[in-house]
Formats: sequence, C-alpha cells, structure tokens
Amino acid sequence: MATTRTEQRKRREATQVSKALLVRLEALPGREDDVRDFLNQGLSIVEGEPKTVRWFGIQFGPSSFGIFDAFPDDDGRQAHLSGEVAEALGENTGELFEEPTIEQLDVVVEKQPA
Repeated sequence: MATTRTEQRKRREATQVSKALLVRLEALPGREDDVRDFLNQGLSIVEGEPKTVRWFGIQFGPSSFGIFDAFPDDDGRQAHLSGEVAEALGENTGELFEEPTIEQLDVVVEKQPA
C-alpha cells in the first residue's frame, strides 16, 4: 500500500531528533530577496529527504539568513550534508551569499510537534 505525503509528514514529525545543523548565510549586497527564494526552493528539496525531519529557513537580520535542520541520527545528518541542498549551497556561494558557516549540533531536548 502506498504511503501518502500526509502520512510521511506525520511520521517525520513524530521522529525524535538527536543531531542538527545550523547554517548561517550572509547575503551579498542586494541579493536578500534571492536568498529568501533560495530558502524556499530548499524546502522542496528536503521534502524528499526522509531523515531530514525538521527544516527551517530563518532570518537573523536584514541580510543575515540561515537554515536550521534536525535529524534522528548522524547518518541522516551526513546524508543531508552530501545531498542536494549542500550542493546548492556550494553553487550559490559567491553568487547569492558569502561562504556559509555550518555548525554541527547535538540536540539535548526537544518538544515534539503537536
């Protein structure tokens, strides 16, 4: 029996996470809207990554953006780091934003989605 997108989303939401990434992006002058578009496109990519169970495109300030994503284990995090979003980061460095800062984090505690 095929699994629907809704069932897949609910399963991801119910998965506890132990690993995360915080990626900081500083938009090049005048490219802030393009970075927002880049983050919106990133969401569609991670929808196809079953071990990327939380993903947020965030904005810290006028030209400072980021990505916070979380995974059930390090295998999921490493798969993401070698996937399409990481490739897109590399392709857009120097075009849309400065060299990204990528921090690998351990999740100490989380509140599960309702």
